[in-house]
Amino acid sequence: MMYGFGTMIQQLKKSPKTIVFTEGTDPRILEAASRLLASSFLHPILVGNEEDVLNAAEEAGYNIRGAQIIDSYNYDQMDAMVERFCELRKGKGVTVEEARKTLTQPNYFGTMLVEMGIADSLLGGATYSTADTVRPALQIIKTKPGNNIVSSCFILVRPGATGENEVLAMSDCAININPTEDELVEICGETIECAKIFGVDPKVAFLSYSTLGSGKGPDVEKMQIAAAKAKVKFPLTPIEGELQFDAAVSPRVARTKCPKSAVAGHANTFIFPDLSSGNMGYKIAQRMGNFEAYGPILLGLNKPINDLSRGCNAIEVYSMAIITAALV
Repeated sequence: MMYGFGTMIQQLKKSPKTIVFTEGTDPRILEAASRLLASSFLHPILVGNEEDVLNAAEEAGYNIRGAQIIDSYNYDQMDAMVERFCELRKGKGVTVEEARKTLTQPNYFGTMLVEMGIADSLLGGATYSTADTVRPALQIIKTKPGNNIVSSCFILVRPGATGENEVLAMSDCAININPTEDELVEICGETIECAKIFGVDPKVAFLSYSTLGSGKGPDVEKMQIAAAKAKVKFPLTPIEGELQFDAAVSPRVARTKCPKSAVAGHANTFIFPDLSSGNMGYKIAQRMGNFEAYGPILLGLNKPINDLSRGCNAIEVYSMAIITAALV
């Protein structure tokens, strides 16, 4: 288990939480749920037809005795849920019939369980896209006051040479295709807070193909302005930009390219200019740098809703469930 998990589990033991899994019949979800049920700090709620869920668990050989199973097609509080959903979506003129139909979908149904306080958090997306997790979250849970976007962060972990884990944060690697300067500042603020949960003392690098003006172009300018705004908004966090990746992480390169920077050569929190570079960046670190990647952790929502990669395994589901609940 990675750094920070022990602390998170201790937190949850003091104040146990509930988490909705929207894909109650998936074997990976069932394995993670059975592990959670063996402890008492995080209680799973599985969405699905009860008979189907129990049969799937039996077939896969997992004991889910004690799990709460809720069927969106046979839910005793559906009328109240439909009414609340219509209220939340009244600007869009959603009818009762449309709401009822939408709420049979596990991603919408699970998100409403969180909105209504029946569950504390949600984890989904083992079988559907990130967009299908984010859409209901934006429509129902909405962004935190002062936030304009939902963004995402990956936490990357590998054993360090000293025996302590090396922990990095990277954003945005899953949601915003081409964030503006102000959106990058918002992403930076959310990522700083997320990194701290994992024991990272954030040193933030706004990444580019240029280091402090060595290159030119609109993308360079965007990162320069975003970094300058972020420094003003988060004065207690060391922030530098724009930096090339080598200048951000290599003390030797940093001494040559930006000797006066407090961040260059020691960065551990990386803000990418766009989704292409962010997505490629974390995957290169994961596959070629032997980092474990945890995420995408969704940032900026009123309540913790998280997305699974469709290629995830049961251990990753279990880990992401703990991360999600720790954000409550």
